[in-house]
Amino acid sequence: MPTKPRFRRRKEDRPNEITEAAFVEFSRKGYAATRVTDVCKRAGVSKGLLYLYFKTKEDLFKSVIRNFVVPQVDALKLAIESSPLPAEAFLRGPFLKLMQELVNSRAQTVIRLLIVEGPKHPDLTAYYCDHVIAEGSAVMQKLINKGVANREFVPSALQEFPQLLLGPVLISVVWKSLFERHRALDTDALIAAQLDLVLKAIKPTHAQEVTA
Repeated sequence: MPTKPRFRRRKEDRPNEITEAAFVEFSRKGYAATRVTDVCKRAGVSKGLLYLYFKTKEDLFKSVIRNFVVPQVDALKLAIESSPLPAEAFLRGPFLKLMQELVNSRAQTVIRLLIVEGPKHPDLTAYYCDHVIAEGSAVMQKLINKGVANREFVPSALQEFPQLLLGPVLISVVWKSLFERHRALDTDALIAAQLDLVLKAIKPTHAQEVTA
């Protein structure tokens, strides 16, 4: 429920408050089962006011993606662009930390909802693909290519498939949703192990270093 009396809430706060309410309702009931009236009630607004900012329930979910997932991608892009670290050090440091935190962030709830309900709502998955997957893959390719150019890494399939570094996050989200109650999994260790295996596979051998 809102913490401020309705008459004291600033107009510019309303879209974020409605998005927050939508996130809670979607996470509790799922996308299909959530009604716009549920979001209105939680946000403390009328349906007419909600529709002033969001024309459809789909727009609400897209706002949730923009507020809780896109910032994760933006943070990764900013970290890569501003970091003085070599590619491998960045991957083993800031990148690993971001991926481990992602599994327990609000973004994982959005990912879980898309896995479960996305096939029935292709417009939502297309939006996620364009604004999260495409952007994230592009920035990862940039980092990997930087490592190849600096001879930290040898050319490999990772340049084409940066998803190899992101796969453990999806596995972790699925595991926590379906299997955690039956068998615990150290997702931090899983993500670190996959990263270590991939980096060892693309590091140049001694012979390659000598001939470079």
